[in-house]
Amino acid sequence: MTGMALKITTPLQVIVEVADVVSLRAADASGGFGIQPGHVDFLTVLASGVVRWRGAAGPWRYCAVLGGVMLVEAGRAIRIACREAVIGDDLHGLESRIRAQREAQAEAARSKRSEAARLHTRAIRQIMGRMAATGAPPEQTESEIFG
Repeated sequence: MTGMALKITTPLQVIVEVADVVSLRAADASGGFGIQPGHVDFLTVLASGVVRWRGAAGPWRYCAVLGGVMLVEAGRAIRIACREAVIGDDLHGLESRIRAQREAQAEAARSKRSEAARLHTRAIRQIMGRMAATGAPPEQTESEIFG
């Protein structure tokens, strides 16, 4: 039997599309498992981790996925749909790329939070300045409001 077709996609792009996969390893909630040509139809929810596969005449390839759904069809095709995926030829290099990507995402998130706080502070200062300039009444105390 010939190899299986493998397609890994995210909502934005096709990450992997190969036609000669002879072995694939992945993990779901029940643990790690392997798929080979001729496998029965299979549907599972993948855990976040590394999917690895080997072509008929090639080395192992790797793709880190952030969760996902995997479908095996008639033992000839494997489809994986996930939120995020990063492909690599060696496991150590893939780990380094993912770590760098996560650090960049965390830094971008910190920067966005910081900018939002600055904008919020500036807006409050402008409101307070306009209130002071127009002679708006000072805030009432609780006793004045509730009698």
